[in-house]
Amino acid sequence: MLDPARLAAFTLVTGATSLVPGPQMLFVMTQAAWRGPRAGMGALAGLQIGNLCWFVMAGLGLGALATASRHAFTALAVVGALYLAWLGVQAIRDAGKGGPVEAAPPRRARSASLRDSLAIALSNPKSLVYVLALLPPFVDPRQPVAPQLAVLAAIAVTCDFLIGSVYVAAGSKLAAAMQRPALRARLEWGVGAVFLLIAAGVLIGLVRSGGI
Repeated sequence: MLDPARLAAFTLVTGATSLVPGPQMLFVMTQAAWRGPRAGMGALAGLQIGNLCWFVMAGLGLGALATASRHAFTALAVVGALYLAWLGVQAIRDAGKGGPVEAAPPRRARSASLRDSLAIALSNPKSLVYVLALLPPFVDPRQPVAPQLAVLAAIAVTCDFLIGSVYVAAGSKLAAAMQRPALRARLEWGVGAVFLLIAAGVLIGLVRSGGI
């Protein structure tokens, strides 16, 4: 069974990531603001299907690695924690510097929202890198990996969908608010701090458990 502390930390990470919308979530907000909530929900569903695909691909590789070598998996967990810390530093350093983010332009037909969003999600290989780096610190290689990955994927998709649904419901108002540099700076700084704290907790937990 997954450690409740790891589950809570993972939920914080995925929730914080979804809270500050990147290009994919901005596309969802654009669909909701310009073509209505149904188009926004369709785009959000396509995004989650794409995310699940990346989780499955990452999970297959991580499951094989955990079976072959726990030491290698632990090393990957350390790298993942360090990567999370790097993301936190980057978020704090760049908070407020980027200005408004350009949202992807909407497509023609409402029925294409899900298809377009799925294509956007699957065409971004950085998503696989992010998932591969994010999962290992929260997985215990001493237990069956597949059920843990399934739970983590469910948490990630649920958090993203719930927060995305708020963006869809608010439509243009939230889309406009997220373009304000001051608000984005505060959110990005907070997310960076959360990432650093969780990365430190993961590394401390690995040291205490004898993993490193």
